[in-house]
Amino acid sequence: MLFVMNTPILETHLPFPRRQGKVRDCYDLGETMLIVSTDRISAFDYILPNGIPDKGRILTQMSSFWFGALGIANHLISTEVPEQVAAFDPGGILKGRVMVVRKATVFPFECVVRGYLEGSGWKDYQQNQAICGIPLPAGLQQCERLVDLVGEPIFTPATKEESGHDENVSFERMARDLGQEIADELKRKSLLVYQRGSEIALEKGIIIADTKFEWGRFGDEIILIDEVLTPDSSRFWSLEDYQSGRSQQSFDKQFVREYLLSTSWDRQSPPPALPEAIVAKTREKYVEAYERLSGQKFGC
Repeated sequence: MLFVMNTPILETHLPFPRRQGKVRDCYDLGETMLIVSTDRISAFDYILPNGIPDKGRILTQMSSFWFGALGIANHLISTEVPEQVAAFDPGGILKGRVMVVRKATVFPFECVVRGYLEGSGWKDYQQNQAICGIPLPAGLQQCERLVDLVGEPIFTPATKEESGHDENVSFERMARDLGQEIADELKRKSLLVYQRGSEIALEKGIIIADTKFEWGRFGDEIILIDEVLTPDSSRFWSLEDYQSGRSQQSFDKQFVREYLLSTSWDRQSPPPALPEAIVAKTREKYVEAYERLSGQKFGC
């Protein structure tokens, strides 16, 4: 049977104070926050004109799976639409794409963990033989496994910007801004979560090449917030097809980036709309990542 894609949800409008990110609409419900994952997709720090149908539902269900599987304190309370919100959603578009979460004070850094040499890390290495100032041996190949070279994945924080480009910074800069103790703890927790997630993913035949985490403070506790180990925040590769020295088969947003790089778009002006075939293939990759990692069938 031919699958007909749903109309993507690009924006939500609820009668609560709202803050919009590149993908999520966040509403203040008083004691809690409501995070709505839309079907918007961004690349090279631009939100693309058309979205990926069901993407927000996939990201929400993926994060919910990981929050349960990782065994680490996090902000998730529920993925059910709250009663106070349901009355404003008669069409049921919010179902499957919301997280009710604890209100945390956000640390203003993205905690990036790189297990393999790819993406901006690979570009940085080609220019400087280092990643974010961390020196590496000469002669490395694209997509090499970093733990084989330096003993553990590489932690490279980035400033968290509401709009525009997040800036890679040194760990020393992070420590100056947050204090050494907090910076050390965020690094330790990030490496721990990456290790746990990678072990689970490898059992499902997927390599998590790199990812980014966000953390916040809730009371006296540091908790994992936002999304976690999704195709938007991570690079997923097929373990079966992995081979260093080349690009990898991926189940993430890299497919969209590669398409855009093949066009004449200059990445300094409003981006073009994605062709229908690229939209469909991207959705397919996101669904496959969810189903392989969670072991659950994604409901259409």
